[in-house]
Amino acid sequence: MRTTTDRLRHAISFELIGLVLVIPIVSWMFNMPAGDTGLIAVVSATIATTWNYIYNLVFDHGMVRFLGHVHKSIGVRIFHTLLFEAGLLVFLLPFIAWYLQVSIVQAFFVDFSFTIFYLVYTFVFNWGYDLVFPLPREAATVQAKADRTS
Repeated sequence: MRTTTDRLRHAISFELIGLVLVIPIVSWMFNMPAGDTGLIAVVSATIATTWNYIYNLVFDHGMVRFLGHVHKSIGVRIFHTLLFEAGLLVFLLPFIAWYLQVSIVQAFFVDFSFTIFYLVYTFVFNWGYDLVFPLPREAATVQAKADRTS
């Protein structure tokens, strides 16, 4: 299982890289000032960073409890990403509607564009993160034991 320091590095690097990429893309797509897109992105990133930490901690504990390891197959990674984004949508939709003074439906389309970007980005980032920062030795030992017993 990952340490608190590793989880913080993961969450912060994920959000910083995501902001650099998403602000100009969404600003261009909706012909919005970068300031508005940037504010939505920064508030969203702050909420998402908190959600990211809590969600991944709970998800990993759930994997250990139900599967005995934290190794994520492609299918688990896809499920992990979709569930994360669905939870984030619940938190962000009211904020976007309020800030832009638009209906929930209109806010959904703005948020949906962020979500599509982040679905792909989350999958790629997490896979890359796991390659650059492999699981600690204890998790690898648990995984090896699980592989031998299955």
